Parts: sequence; C-alpha cells; structure tokens
Amino acid sequence: MQRVAAIALNTFREAVRDRVLYNLIVFALLLMGTAILFGQISIGVESLIVVNLGLAAVTFFGLAIAIFIGIGLVYKEMDQRTLYVLLAKPVRRGEFILGKFCGLGLTLLVNTALMAVGFFLALWYVQRRISLPDPSLLAALYFIFLALLLATALALFFSCFSSPVLSAAFTFGLFIGGSLADDLRELGRMVELPWVKMAGDAVYYAVPNFRNFNVIAGVAQGHPVPAALLWQNTAYAALYIGLVLAASALIFQNRNLK
Repeated sequence: MQRVAAIALNTFREAVRDRVLYNLIVFALLLMGTAILFGQISIGVESLIVVNLGLAAVTFFGLAIAIFIGIGLVYKEMDQRTLYVLLAKPVRRGEFILGKFCGLGLTLLVNTALMAVGFFLALWYVQRRISLPDPSLLAALYFIFLALLLATALALFFSCFSSPVLSAAFTFGLFIGGSLADDLRELGRMVELPWVKMAGDAVYYAVPNFRNFNVIAGVAQGHPVPAALLWQNTAYAALYIGLVLAASALIFQNRNLK
C-alpha cells in the first residue's frame, strides 16, 4: 500500500502542475458566473437556472479533467520513459494502475470541491442569503463525483491498450452512451422490430449507466434525493470501478511495453 500511496501522491502533484487543469476550473467558474447573468434576466427562476447550469458545469469540466488529465498523465509517463524506470523497481503493474487511479481520484475530489464552492457562491448570490447547503445539492455533487471516478477508471482502462485520442473518444462515447442508456432502451421497445429491441437492451446492459448519477433536474426543482439511492449509486460505482480497474490491471500486466 505504501507504493500505491507514493504513486497516488506523485500523480496528484503532476496533475496539480498541469496548466490545463487550472484552465478548466476557470472556465467552469466563468460558466457559473454566466448562470448568474441568465438568472437575473429570467426573473423568478434564478436559483433554478444557477443549479442547472452550475451542476452541469461541474459535470462537464470534471469529465474533461477526468479524461484528458488522466489519459495525458499515463501517456506522458510512457512517452518520457519514466514508467519504465518505475516498473523496474519492485512495483507491480497492478499497483501502478491503482496508484494512478487514486491520485486522479484525489485530483478530482479537490477540483470538484473547488467548483462546488464556486457553485454555492453563485447560488447564494442569486438567493441573496448565505445558508447551509441543501442536502439534495450535496447529494447531486456526490453523484457527479462518483460518475467522474467511473469515467476516470474507464479512461485508464482504454489507455492501457490504445492511443490517447482513441482512449478519450472511447471514454467520452461510453459516458454519452451510458447517459442515454435508458432512452435508447425505451426507444428500442417503441419500435416494433425485435433486433432493434435487442440492440437497445444490449446497450443498456453493456455500458455503465451514468444516468443513475444524474439527479440535476430533480434537485433543481427542490425534490429530495432518497437515501436508498445514495447506497445504490455508491455500491454500483464501487462494483463497476473495481471490475474496470481489475480488467485494466490484467491488460496492463500482459502488455509489452518495449
């Protein structure tokens, strides 16, 4: 575990030094500022707009960080040959994958927290008062963080056997497909063709269901998040991430790095 922790901390330090990271956070905060502007234009729905745009910004820019920073760091280590030096030491390849994931997870946690602070500042501004964060909003941010962790695991998985561009495309494609899995399944059932229904069901069960983590519309309307959903999403994310990391370690273990 000491080796995993060392790799995780080193990954976190590398990510913090990446300028792209700060640019993404700045853009996210600017988008939240734009939400304030739209909220002032739309009288009576200021909070609704800020919640929708703010949480969407956290999701979008968090996904960009998860994909591009995660894949970029792994590729950079391979390109600069630092990975070969690391693996020459008594470090298992599985430990390398787990350490990278933990370091990227820590990076996502810090960045999500920073964007959450900007989000709540924007929300308090339009509400004209400072109050304790709504538990439903905290739950929505927690679900976003779980989704970003899952996206990070997928990005690491694809980076074990494909180029950075393809890894980013595959991860983003799965995120979009997983977000639309329920809709694709319902669409397949509406069409009276067996093969379309089978294709919709196949997509639904094959891709990670990111739709489960999206409660933005509900919390924006003031609906509470059920406690059972917290446990279900946590268990789902933990199981899926564990399987993806295990597959990543297996592929990376058998990959010829020469």
